[in-house]
Amino acid sequence: MEKGIALTEQTKKSFTITKKIAKHGSQAVIVIPRILEQHLKPGTIVELGINIISISEDKEIKFDGEKNNGK
Repeated sequence: MEKGIALTEQTKKSFTITKKIAKHGSQAVIVIPRILEQHLKPGTIVELGINIISISEDKEIKFDGEKNNGK
């Protein structure tokens, strides 16, 4: 058991993390902390909600598949 996190097949667990969006090539990605790695194996289904806390001032946000001019 890692840092007090334990899950069973019948347990629904909720975690809240605050992350800075990373870049991988041209994709924006969210890196999952290693502490959750054992609970989030490939094939695990999760519900992900995103709340934007702050936006980098040098970036322009586009939605609906539009390209980001701030690259």
